[in-house]
Amino acid sequence: MKIIVPMAGRGSRLRPHSLTVPKPLIPVAGKPIVHRLVKDIAKVLKQPITEVAFVLGDPAFFGEDVVDSLTKLAYSLGAKASIYRQDKPLGTGHAIMSAEPSLSGPAVIAYADTLIRAEFDLDPDADSVIWTKEVSNPEAYGVVNLNENNEITELVEKPSTFVSNQAVIGIYYFKEVGQLKSKLQEILDENIMNGGEYQINDGIKRMMKDGKVFKTGSVDEWMDCGNKEITLETNSKMLGFLEKDAEEQLVDKSVIIENSSVIPPCYIAKHTILKNSTIGPNVSLGENCVIENTNITESLIQNHTTVKNAKLKNAMIGNHVIYDGNCTNVSIGDYSKLEA
Repeated sequence: MKIIVPMAGRGSRLRPHSLTVPKPLIPVAGKPIVHRLVKDIAKVLKQPITEVAFVLGDPAFFGEDVVDSLTKLAYSLGAKASIYRQDKPLGTGHAIMSAEPSLSGPAVIAYADTLIRAEFDLDPDADSVIWTKEVSNPEAYGVVNLNENNEITELVEKPSTFVSNQAVIGIYYFKEVGQLKSKLQEILDENIMNGGEYQINDGIKRMMKDGKVFKTGSVDEWMDCGNKEITLETNSKMLGFLEKDAEEQLVDKSVIIENSSVIPPCYIAKHTILKNSTIGPNVSLGENCVIENTNITESLIQNHTTVKNAKLKNAMIGNHVIYDGNCTNVSIGDYSKLEA
């Protein structure tokens, strides 16, 4: 089984946090988004992963440090890492075709701005499975239309009238991904674009027209990381799952806690120092942070950051930041200094 991860976008909705770090590498509950996504997919698939192919953007932004991180991620699953570049932002179909040499055999395609919690077996009778989540406002999403056999017959983008409440979350399984490649190549050759881009849905629709069987795979949780507010919500949910599963150590043994309390669930990375502070619930702190005379709840702070004399809630603070102030709901990018 292969996993194909298109992740060439710049993550503009998550700025300033994605100005210096690609959005898929921003940590949620202590691990980069894309690391959690790939490992969770591998867990759901319950079969060996032979290759993880990553489609990156501009090498000036997605540099060698990114390549090294993703290569190690693939190796941790016992898989080969393949790195491709999408030279122009021409849509989902174009991004997938940028990984053309890897598009053969069974594969999962997953966009790197979402996290899932799921437990199910792939339907052996399906040519493809499209992961969906039941939503209360389907008009805001792309949804699937199902027939009486629960087979997908149509993909409808933001329907004005009710089609179904099963929203497409951006994760797809193909028994033979080469079939999708063939259809996407037709789309590229015929220059068929929607919104100025080549779309995966146009390839999928041609597969359906050829009689390929598409089924749904429902997830228990679908967590987005599109902007600051939803990323913080995802961080809180993931911390709750990790505390319940007890699969990861959430507070590193090297953390120094002086006259401070930690209210779980929280993730606190190595060599962080807490002084006269209360942390939690639902807080993630990166490595080598110093938190002093501060209360923090529902927040995400990255590495090498110092926070003093603050009361933070729903805050997101980047790497190498110095913050000393009385604002509560803040969003501060990397290498910033804000002092009252």
